[in-house]
Amino acid sequence: MSTPETLRTTPLSDWHREHGAKMAPFAGFDMPIQYAGILAEHNHTRNQVSIFDISHMGEFLLSGKGAKDALNQLVTQDLNTLAQGKCRYGFLLKESGGVLDDLIIYCLAEDEYMLVVNGSCEEKDFEWISGHLPQGIPLQNISANTAKIDLQGPLALDVLEEVLGESWRHLKYFNHTPSSWNGAPLRVSRTGYTGELGYELYLPAEQALSLWEALAADSRVQPAGLGARDTLRLECGYPLYGQDLDEEHTPREAGYGFLLKKELEFIGKSGLEVVRQHLVPLSIQGRRAARHNDKLLNVNGDVVGVVTSGSYSPTLGHSIALAWIDAGKESDVEYLVEGTRTNLPAQRTELPFFKEGTARKKVD
Repeated sequence: MSTPETLRTTPLSDWHREHGAKMAPFAGFDMPIQYAGILAEHNHTRNQVSIFDISHMGEFLLSGKGAKDALNQLVTQDLNTLAQGKCRYGFLLKESGGVLDDLIIYCLAEDEYMLVVNGSCEEKDFEWISGHLPQGIPLQNISANTAKIDLQGPLALDVLEEVLGESWRHLKYFNHTPSSWNGAPLRVSRTGYTGELGYELYLPAEQALSLWEALAADSRVQPAGLGARDTLRLECGYPLYGQDLDEEHTPREAGYGFLLKKELEFIGKSGLEVVRQHLVPLSIQGRRAARHNDKLLNVNGDVVGVVTSGSYSPTLGHSIALAWIDAGKESDVEYLVEGTRTNLPAQRTELPFFKEGTARKKVD
């Protein structure tokens, strides 16, 4: 399949096409959506281990005296409590409190950080952060020279140790550490986006293919595309920026108020008090999935919200969804998803949709 000139490629794009991946545009990149099929790749990740090319994500480096204090004013995380070797999930906000992007901040050293942002937001995030930093604190965009491979599944640790030739049982949840691959710098973190035990491997773009092929050579490993990544993250109730999170809604409305720092000021903090809608998980009978922007009706037929993400859940055997519902109208009653097809009965449920795998468990 030829790559449209308007789309960017990752260091692994040729490998994906050569191995039969179905490619499609995503976040401005030509990305693999599936290989063997979304259902097969989803189940393989839940039961064994898969590799995902996530090189479309953006990576920035921020360093210099005063970097921590400057960044503390821009993000919802409290960097005073983020030690070297740890990373934390959070948000960049507009003045109104709406989400510009969600991101993970890695503390590399005192006053030295790596920010991992969504690929679709790379350019606007870089401009926004740069425009709010004081002079003398440089922000470097290393996205084009950085590859990111995610290793996800209950056997991820076994494969990681086999391929890298060292023990990784010491690496705790939301921790990271430097290593090397073929003499090049490699950073390994343990966060995950699937609910399973997961590791992220950051390395120079020119080394990505050799590491990917070493991982793929393990008989327990299969490549998985963004289709399975989407169904896996939805089963955990993890939001996707641009679909579930956007500039019109706040982290508090999305259910992430517990992650917002209280003692320190940051851009957007004053806009977090007003709650107009809540991001609500829904269980839907049968295999037919709700779609993004489907309307949500209550028992009286009134429009009370809109679906943001919907999919059949291979693990649960029925469909699930996330939806914005007007505040005060989220009572635990029957809903109806009104789309372009047959209307779907839906009921509010709790997160996560399924009990997560080994992501947070201690690795012995």
